[in-house]
Amino acid sequence: MTWLVVGLGNPGRQYSSTRHNVGYLAADELVRQAGERWKTARGMHAQVVSTRVGESGLGLPGGEAVVIARPLTFMNESGQAVRALMDFHHLDADRLVVVHDELDLDPGQLRLKRGGGDNGHNGLRSIRAHLGSGDFYRVRIGIGRPPGHGAGADYVLGRIAKADRDQTALDVDRAADAVLTLLTQGLPAAQNQFNS
Repeated sequence: MTWLVVGLGNPGRQYSSTRHNVGYLAADELVRQAGERWKTARGMHAQVVSTRVGESGLGLPGGEAVVIARPLTFMNESGQAVRALMDFHHLDADRLVVVHDELDLDPGQLRLKRGGGDNGHNGLRSIRAHLGSGDFYRVRIGIGRPPGHGAGADYVLGRIAKADRDQTALDVDRAADAVLTLLTQGLPAAQNQFNS
């Protein structure tokens, strides 16, 4: 049975270094580990890589099939791409892993869970609406809240500060590792190892 791992973000160079795109960055890291390159999936509104995952990592023979994806829709329409990919691969929500930014976690914090609400995250809201369910896995990468009473939208679409880039790179690497642990060892093992 195939897994679908979706890194959330906004397409386009102007968004590439924003806090809202850490899900994209984690998907990029998984694709790098698989030794693959993104391909545009016609009719899917996404870039995808099809590979295999096993205890020894990505891109090696054996293990389970996994499709890594980045929606080419904007964040608030992520569900279009996710629904199309799930329909194409005949998947249920329990085979979906979504990697995304999380305002309620500080930088350096990572949490995995299954199910739950969208907590104001437009990408999750869109996916829940298109699937009719929130019962999928989430890998939540902490980006913290804006200082003071700043607007969340401006903050998530703001560029990652130079001083924070090393921490973000570590968080993205950990998120990619957490995805692999989730796929190969299950949610409890991944939570024990990565939830902070």
